[in-house]
Amino acid sequence: MFKKLCLLLALIVPVSSFAAPKNKKEEPIVHLTDAQIYEELKKLALVFETARDNFVEEVDEKKILEAAMNGMLAELDPHSSYLSADDFKEFNDKSHGEFGGLGIQITSDRGAVRVISPIDDTPADKAGIKAGDYITHIDGEQVFDLTLNQAVKKMKGRPGTKVKLTVISEGEEPRDITLKRDIIKVKSVKFEEKQLADADEDSPKIGYVRISDFGATTTKELHDALKDLEKKKVVGYVVDVRNNPGGYLTAAIDVADAFLDSGEIVSTRGKEKTDIDRVFAKPGDMTNGKPIVVLINHGSASASEIVAGAIQDNHRGLVMGSQSFGKGSVQQQKPLGDGTAIHITIARYYTPSGHSIQNEGITPDIEVLQSKLKVIEKKESVYSEASFKNSLKNDAAKKKNKDSKKSDKDDDDEDEKDLTDAEKDARDYQLQRGIDMVIALAKVKEGLSFVPATPADEPAVASDDKDKIANDKKQDAKPDDKKSDKKK
Repeated sequence: MFKKLCLLLALIVPVSSFAAPKNKKEEPIVHLTDAQIYEELKKLALVFETARDNFVEEVDEKKILEAAMNGMLAELDPHSSYLSADDFKEFNDKSHGEFGGLGIQITSDRGAVRVISPIDDTPADKAGIKAGDYITHIDGEQVFDLTLNQAVKKMKGRPGTKVKLTVISEGEEPRDITLKRDIIKVKSVKFEEKQLADADEDSPKIGYVRISDFGATTTKELHDALKDLEKKKVVGYVVDVRNNPGGYLTAAIDVADAFLDSGEIVSTRGKEKTDIDRVFAKPGDMTNGKPIVVLINHGSASASEIVAGAIQDNHRGLVMGSQSFGKGSVQQQKPLGDGTAIHITIARYYTPSGHSIQNEGITPDIEVLQSKLKVIEKKESVYSEASFKNSLKNDAAKKKNKDSKKSDKDDDDEDEKDLTDAEKDARDYQLQRGIDMVIALAKVKEGLSFVPATPADEPAVASDDKDKIANDKKQDAKPDDKKSDKKK
């Protein structure tokens, strides 16, 4: 019995990460001998037996063994954990695009639950939960005593039922939010043509591609999106991975590959120095070399950072926004044969330039912090050449549509949920600057292959007058006197 128990507990150590300081001093690792490991396992088995036999209430053996395994893996890093049979099934369901819950990606931060990002169009997203928020209580119970998996379980439940979260945003007081659980169907990729706010119909259009996570269907969805947008002759692309918490490494590689014709996408490096795997782009850029801007923010993590890093380091486009999350590690599921599994970090990943973004993130080429912009200058001035009496008219100028002019009313207090998609786009400062940049890059690229401009819509000239005009030009070209001729 004792040997069997030791075998069961071979992967267990006590929980100690909860009280670990954020910047604890790194100490050299002292490895135990096989004999010492066996003695520690005997001690652990003794702790289990003593707790089971002497605790004041009846003990759930399975529960405390799972807690011990979770504690051991949580000591390694915030992303490693033990998955029960139910956890493992839910993980696979989520990865394939549909699951039940609130639509929120979380991580463990020194015992607290921190939001990596909400998923688009889910209860968490609609309730205003943002990347970087902390969840302190679930239905009135504090989360500091819970493992990450336990916190996730408490937030999940039957669709239509409610759960109350206590949320703290940076610089704000705690607030209670009641959310209604729903079936979360994740469509990874959304796309459409976009223009700058208040742009004319003839102004350039860009392809806007929003990737909310990297799942099993992301690659196909992206390919379909790019094929559709290329048919519409867009001048470039804004790839939006803001608040994208990541997902499959393979999906991130495929997404980056769609925009690259060559070059390294990412390298992963494991425990051993020789354990290096490099992934390169295959020939064929689905956007035909058009300008690209990748939008990132503090909620862009993991796979999102792989895509941003690949575009940035290969000089394929510009990265704009704010510093990303900084999760530079790769996790893998190791099934244990009975429906359970271990979710464990197996490698770090590096951008093509050899930069590890772990704990640092991707630094944007152009920092654009989300802001509220108020226009203080009118699009057209009252005082211009056109305002003068009897000024010459521009016959080729297009007639302006008076109905298109917007009022100068300040709508800052307008409820976000009452806005149209176009109005939301106009308020999205990072998106507008991204579109700005794509259009500018497209114009620069077009200008590189310089073709002299030819006059368009010249006034019609009768054939009889053409000879007269030519003769007049010759006459104008003759020297006025002999001095000028001598100078020649």
